[in-house]
Amino acid sequence: MNHTGWTNWTHKAWLACSAAVLLAAVATLPARAAEQGVPRGVGVTVPAAAARVIVKFKSGASVLSRSSILSAGSAAAAQAGPQAAYTLARRLGIASLADGRIMNERMQIMTSTAMGSEALAAKLAADSEVEWAVVDGRRRALTAPNDPLYPTGQTTNSLTAGQWYLHTPDSTVKSAINAEAAWNVTMGSSSIVVAVLDTGIRPDHPDLTAKILPGYDFISDSATGNDGNGRDSDPSDPGDWVTSAEDASGTFKGCGAEASSWHGTQTAGLVGASANNGIGMAGTAPNVMLLPVRVLGKCGGYDSDIIDAMRWAAGLSVTGVPTNTHPAKVLNMSLGSAGTCDAAYVEVIAEVTAAGASIVVAAGNDGLAVGVPANCSGVIAVAGLRHAGTKSGFSDLGPEVAISAPAGNCVNASGPCLYSMLSSTNAGTQGPGTNTYTDATNYALGTSFSAPLVAGTAALMLSAKPSMTPADIRSTIRSTATTFPSSGAGTGVSACLAPSSTAQTECYCTTSTCGAGMLNAAAAVNAAVAAVLPTPVISASATAVQPGTAVTLDASGSTASAGRSITGYSWSVVSGDTLIGDVSDTSAATFGFTAQTAGTVTVSLTVTDSASASASTQQSVQILSGLPTARISLSDTAPQVGDLLTLDSANSSALDGASIVGYQWELVSGDTLASFSGATNGATAAMNLTGAGIVTVRLTVTDSRGYTGSTDLSFTVAAVSSSGGGGGGGGAGSPIWAALLLLIGLALPRRRTRG
Repeated sequence: MNHTGWTNWTHKAWLACSAAVLLAAVATLPARAAEQGVPRGVGVTVPAAAARVIVKFKSGASVLSRSSILSAGSAAAAQAGPQAAYTLARRLGIASLADGRIMNERMQIMTSTAMGSEALAAKLAADSEVEWAVVDGRRRALTAPNDPLYPTGQTTNSLTAGQWYLHTPDSTVKSAINAEAAWNVTMGSSSIVVAVLDTGIRPDHPDLTAKILPGYDFISDSATGNDGNGRDSDPSDPGDWVTSAEDASGTFKGCGAEASSWHGTQTAGLVGASANNGIGMAGTAPNVMLLPVRVLGKCGGYDSDIIDAMRWAAGLSVTGVPTNTHPAKVLNMSLGSAGTCDAAYVEVIAEVTAAGASIVVAAGNDGLAVGVPANCSGVIAVAGLRHAGTKSGFSDLGPEVAISAPAGNCVNASGPCLYSMLSSTNAGTQGPGTNTYTDATNYALGTSFSAPLVAGTAALMLSAKPSMTPADIRSTIRSTATTFPSSGAGTGVSACLAPSSTAQTECYCTTSTCGAGMLNAAAAVNAAVAAVLPTPVISASATAVQPGTAVTLDASGSTASAGRSITGYSWSVVSGDTLIGDVSDTSAATFGFTAQTAGTVTVSLTVTDSASASASTQQSVQILSGLPTARISLSDTAPQVGDLLTLDSANSSALDGASIVGYQWELVSGDTLASFSGATNGATAAMNLTGAGIVTVRLTVTDSRGYTGSTDLSFTVAAVSSSGGGGGGGGAGSPIWAALLLLIGLALPRRRTRG
């Protein structure tokens, strides 16, 4: 991209693709109806004036010494910073090299009429004391509350779709960002500031007037500023119109004749217009504050002004400008032009993100590769979607895109624009007129209006979790994105391809061309909240108890996120309140009750932290219908001395879904008659019987909840009997039998023997 003076530059008119150009492109798609395009002038080439370059010197460079860099009597002697044109002109042989504005202690602007901007930048960059030199190019603007213009089908505005882009997605409006569900969590915090780097703002617009913080006008060129002066503390937009005469000759020759865009007022409304005020529209983050930072005027604005404005918006110091007392956490930049990201933008983006501010940038509107500064690392580049979820025909694309969001589309080639991006604007064609809203006739299309939806979502996320870093925000927005549709748009629409020299019209987005997916504000905000909510924890003295048992629930283990503490507890009985007796204090860290009747009691705990964030959890306690039952069976119902008897617990049982998990056998009485053989903690046990008499054993079973039940069993051990021939159990050899035989013998008659 060549820059000479006001530069030979090819910009991406982020709002500025002509209807004729887009219609011609759309006509190449088979079986697709032509559609209205972005309603402003096409890209132009501005005639050369003076080459303009931003130069940064190395630390310790000799040209930074005031005695060597200032020409005698120079008015720059009163300024704090480099004025090295005199020295470098002599050293490098550059004719008509002149000092421009000082940007900081090592950075300044230089101009020359002897060569083009790119040639001057290359010559200066070759000097051994120059860290880098880049062209100072121009960028152009890219263009369920009670608010009456919000609903679909509203009658006070000709755009019947209303603020469709904030609604809940459905089968027709697939790319809507679901802001309504995000608002159920937060509508934003007034402590979060979004800087709108744009054409300025109409501070008297009724949907913005209560939201605006003291901003700044960074346009240093009074002609571009169109307000009769250079930089000042008034960021009001006086209008950026270009007349036909100005377009034909003079400073703004070739810029394109057009009425005032009120572009900054439009982007600001999409970020944070007031909601529920009974008028107009609702912004994506209605309760956050807006910081207007004016960087674009007639025919755009210079990189050097934009870079200074980025630093100032994030709270960093800028030479000659008062300190920003309201540093922004999000910068919205709906601006850009073609080219590659240069050292100046690389450096300022690193500084701004290190200061904790996220940078959201529109991808561009000519269907080609993403331009500057959206293609710089560290920003959130946003591509544009039609209502159906396909890439808007005008949207730029490429791997630099982080996320896609609605950019508007008309569907029809003539007549009312069906899916314009409704936002705040002004009716004046040159200077300010009546404050109003874009509609189906005065419609707004472009990635300029996709970026504010992402910036507003980032502000909602920060409202929920202020500690989120720019990297956190970018990764969360991407990880919660809705998947792109891959069908349904009709014939003639195919997958988006890598950018080339040929503009791509409507196509099905892929993750390599349009970012991670479609912006889902609700999912992003909920993900932020999940990372910041306190964590409620309930520790129960028991989760299954017998009637009559006192139960204590303890929440002292609950935690809050970093930098916060738990400040409140709230207990309530969700179900089973008739099963328990009186409860203890419901606002203390512990909560207690006494179990009375079998059943399940469920208790809810809500903890609140020092930032008023709260979260809840529940705990259930089962009141049991009884203890486990222990039962003992014997392997022999008539045991005798000398037997090995097996005791079995197989018929034992537990209640309420529990199971028997533990056993313990004991010898209660008869320890001289029997003893255990082996383990006494199994489901069975063995006993040696050594004496006749009565033995009593006890079994204690434990269920899976830790409750126990016991039973005792007594049994008789019989002595072993003798029988005849030896053998036990009353045999012929016993004493009784001997006595009986003696008596029988005495009673028999006597017989003599014969010799």
